[in-house]
Amino acid sequence: MSTGAAPDTADIVVIGAGVMGSAVALELARRRAGRVVVVDARHGGEGMSGRSSALVRMHYTFRPEVELAVLGLRLYRSWPDWVGAPSLLHPTGFVRFVGPGEEASLRANVAMQRACGAEVELLGGDELQRLLPGWRLDGDTLAAHEPQGAYGDGARAAGDMLARARALGADYRPRVAVTGLQRRTDRIVGVETTSGPIAAPLVVCATGPWTPTLLAGAGIHVPIETELHVVAIVHHPGGPPPARLACIDAVSGTYFRPDGERTSLVGDFTGPRGADPDDFPQQPGMEELARLVGRAASRMPALGEGGIARGYTGIYDMTPDARPLLGALPETEGLIVVCGFSGMGFKIAPAIGVVMAELIESGRARSVDISAFRPDRFARGEPIRPLHPYGDEFG
Repeated sequence: MSTGAAPDTADIVVIGAGVMGSAVALELARRRAGRVVVVDARHGGEGMSGRSSALVRMHYTFRPEVELAVLGLRLYRSWPDWVGAPSLLHPTGFVRFVGPGEEASLRANVAMQRACGAEVELLGGDELQRLLPGWRLDGDTLAAHEPQGAYGDGARAAGDMLARARALGADYRPRVAVTGLQRRTDRIVGVETTSGPIAAPLVVCATGPWTPTLLAGAGIHVPIETELHVVAIVHHPGGPPPARLACIDAVSGTYFRPDGERTSLVGDFTGPRGADPDDFPQQPGMEELARLVGRAASRMPALGEGGIARGYTGIYDMTPDARPLLGALPETEGLIVVCGFSGMGFKIAPAIGVVMAELIESGRARSVDISAFRPDRFARGEPIRPLHPYGDEFG
């Protein structure tokens, strides 16, 4: 008779307890999908989710992205009912400026967004000036405005969803690193961890910028590059931040939003590739922060009048078309990837939990058609190409 301990098993292992892994675990637990085990090398939301600027907006150029954002906003707005925790949204409104000559694309995308259920309007001239007093508009005569735009908190969102998942029966294991995937020919059959192996017929990989390295150990390639991004926090000692709305501005190549009672957050569109998510600069230099804030101040001059309180960095997991990889990988059964969000993850995380649970449960996502995000689209020569892209998009 064997005296060894019983093998550790699960029906589904979710790797990663950021906003994506927590959202997927929550929806699987809600659907009673079996024994769900969530493992994370850190604590829930401690990775890149905790460094997210956490904008909530619906302005995208690809219809399924808009549909995910609309569903995500609905779930965030029903947070107390959905996860049983106080609302984490800070309503601000949101405005989107595009590059010179892109007004026709802006009009087309706003029409598409409205057809998807987004509350958005086009503003120009006096309307735009009234909405944005003190902003420098110059030749920008048209912008998209979302009255329901907001921001949140990535770490708290992950924690809230994870807590609800646990209440519904999910098993959460913090500070347990996955060191490799168990592979049997063309199938993943579990994970190796620092606390021992866990056998499971399905593994969900929601590990953000750590994904390429983890999967490479099992001989699996995903087209993801890491990209380092810088954020500045600007303090306004004389009162509330002047930028009461969140903004994405293609002209300055920056985004900004309020960040509390007397501070603003300013971020960059792009950054250097190839950062190591386990060893990257945690704080940018003051000169770099000053240049970033100076660019944003070309749109909102009052940003340049505040003091730079601090800065921090984070890493995006970028795909060639800057859209996520969602679903099964070809020729590898038992593995689902939820990664490559390229900086757009927070606002759609609750929706991703829903559609991925639907995909796992029935083989098809019903709430939003996510088939265009299939992980093998690049190998098939089918990257996502919006009908009316902007010049600041990738791909």
